[in-house]
Amino acid sequence: PIRHAPTLVTAGVYRFTRNPLYLGLAAPPVALAFFMDSWWPVVLLIPVLLVVRVFVIGPEERYLQRRFGADYTTYMSRVRRWM
Repeated sequence: PIRHAPTLVTAGVYRFTRNPLYLGLAAPPVALAFFMDSWWPVVLLIPVLLVVRVFVIGPEERYLQRRFGADYTTYMSRVRRWM
């Protein structure tokens, strides 16, 4: 994120997942695996998701925790990271 988060969004798709963008980016390789009847796209997706989790989602969550405090903690307890 380039700009600071002005508000904590908890409505819409954010009621179901804290990371809809990353979930949406992970869906096509899973769909491809089903289409190809192969598990390789999912196997290759796993390290990518681990890197995203550690180097992108982790820092984002720490920032949001500092920025919104207890509100974000409550949100984290209600909504899962992925689904």
